[in-house]
Amino acid sequence: MSVKLIAVDMDGTFLSDAKTYNRERFLAQYARMKEQGIRFVVASGNQYYQLISFFPEIAHEIAFVAENGGWVVDAGEDVFNGELTKAHFDAVAAVLLDVPGIEIIACGKGSAYTLNAYDDAFIDIASKYYHRLERVNDFNNLSDIFFKFGLNVSDDEIPLIQPMLHEKLGDIMVPVTTGHGSIDLIIPGVHKANGLRILQQRWGIEDDEVVAFGDSGNDVEMLRQSGFSFAMANARPHIKAIARFEAPHNNEEGVLNVIEKALNGDAPFH
Repeated sequence: MSVKLIAVDMDGTFLSDAKTYNRERFLAQYARMKEQGIRFVVASGNQYYQLISFFPEIAHEIAFVAENGGWVVDAGEDVFNGELTKAHFDAVAAVLLDVPGIEIIACGKGSAYTLNAYDDAFIDIASKYYHRLERVNDFNNLSDIFFKFGLNVSDDEIPLIQPMLHEKLGDIMVPVTTGHGSIDLIIPGVHKANGLRILQQRWGIEDDEVVAFGDSGNDVEMLRQSGFSFAMANARPHIKAIARFEAPHNNEEGVLNVIEKALNGDAPFH
């Protein structure tokens, strides 16, 4: 079966740990993708405004599954918005504000929002992932469409906090690890795989024609769904167990090396 769609996670996958990629090499590959009729999709937990900044040359013509599937955009056109009800948003915010030792970002379509009470060091880090970020006194009466919550959690606390949140919020939102010291709360069923499915239906592409790359808990559904699923060499063992193949390390242009094979029709793509 031929490859018709390539979907990439960003942090720990497409990007190096320095948050860079070989732009010249990728843009040459992207030109070949277009020649071969292969769609390119950026599938990330990050904010849409941040994601387009990585692809200034082609953002207007590729697709984005942003906010872990909460916002799907195809060539600049809104295709899907997940949306929390106000009651659910308020219920989740109330629970999160009672959890010690975490910082909260409410992720909306117009902007992300975080609290004035948090220190500047956190805001500096958050700003790298959220190019639109407003500081507010509280989460009451915000007017926006909300897709998810991002939580800054120390790595050693994640195994404790994730199951606790699952127990308290499981019916409203699902906690998933993003792989860089944080947990995202997503709307049940509104994940990267759902975003890809929406695009695949739009374009007439089957699961076994999709190549997907990921490294973290928020990539699980996408890796399970895609015919050619690649876990990065730097991924945790339980992610590698889900994927069918392994790509080289994110610091070694692992994604680009596999894309090269797909474009050339080399194993496992022939």
